[in-house]
Amino acid sequence: MAKLFTSESVGPGHPDKICDQVSDAVLDACMAQDPMSRVACECFTTTELFVVGGEVTTKAKVDYEKIVRDTLRKIGYTDAKLGIGADTCKVQVVIKTQSPDIAMGVDSSLDENDIGAGDQGIMFGYATDETPAYMPLPIFLSHRLVEKADKLRKLGEFKNARPDMKSQVTVDYADPNNIKIVSVLMSIQHDPDFNEKEFKAYVKENIIDAVMDEYHLNKDYSILINPTGRFVVGGPEGDSGLTGRKIIVDTYGGTAAHGGGAFSGKDCTKVDRSAAYMARYIAKNLVAAGVAERIQIQLAYAIGVSKPTSINVKGYNSAKFTYEEIVECIEKIFPLTPNGIIKCFDLRRPIYEQTATYGHFGRDDLDLPWERLDKVEEIKAHFGL
Repeated sequence: MAKLFTSESVGPGHPDKICDQVSDAVLDACMAQDPMSRVACECFTTTELFVVGGEVTTKAKVDYEKIVRDTLRKIGYTDAKLGIGADTCKVQVVIKTQSPDIAMGVDSSLDENDIGAGDQGIMFGYATDETPAYMPLPIFLSHRLVEKADKLRKLGEFKNARPDMKSQVTVDYADPNNIKIVSVLMSIQHDPDFNEKEFKAYVKENIIDAVMDEYHLNKDYSILINPTGRFVVGGPEGDSGLTGRKIIVDTYGGTAAHGGGAFSGKDCTKVDRSAAYMARYIAKNLVAAGVAERIQIQLAYAIGVSKPTSINVKGYNSAKFTYEEIVECIEKIFPLTPNGIIKCFDLRRPIYEQTATYGHFGRDDLDLPWERLDKVEEIKAHFGL
């Protein structure tokens, strides 16, 4: 009997992802000039309109409108007929400073040498040994598909393709020793005068089959490409976009739990982001050390309090040690306060815009500190592995 699981990804031209990229570009602009910036930037976009809002407290001089237009242009939205025009759309900026009540929670802590969490929240991290990136296969492949399609589009090799695109991959886990790809779906925006047959043949051969070949996967999967037959109207013209609406795409594709908090546009004092990165770092190093084949870590925080209120571990019957033993290891080896996490990952720098597409985890193409396996030997020593 089949045991199917499906994950999806979206490309940089998806309306929600445009907003994520602008939010993180704003964060990077602030961090580049003022590493102590407090940023919570949210964006909204629809037909020929882009709104930048939120709370920003910074010494940096930021040209918000320029960031919007530069981001749209970089993605490929150079004309309104594509979904939004980088030079023609209306940009509205509605930015205010951070609430003094929230600022007080960050600035004060029960530990005078630390800072408090910027809000309450529950964050999850996950890792599995089913891919070299320690990511679930369905989301990993979904990212690679849109990544390859968008790269070919920008190189001019993918004719008639436009910026908005999505992917979806279904995997059969019935035989753990022979995980198989069951189906692949891609929806890619295109010019109105395209050749549908040639377009779909290119997607199958140069994107879908090419990605599966690269990772030495089976080829007997079913394929759906633009199932409705036509996808001309896309981007913000086809659908509105909002920062933080692709949180499952950003994380583990639904394989693991999610606390609900989004990442993009939030500075490192927000545990929604920084603690989720730490939870991933913990999970990945534990799996790489051989503590479990797959593991999920939950961290919970209270506003104004530096230490987590709880740590939860889920080993999916693959852990070699007890819950209590693993929690003890985590508390001994990993910094869990906001200030400890910030220092561990050197988070007060402009590294965020690059994470706003193709996921925040499993990114071997980027040198992200929470993806490093530099705690493996310490974990092995702790457990005597």
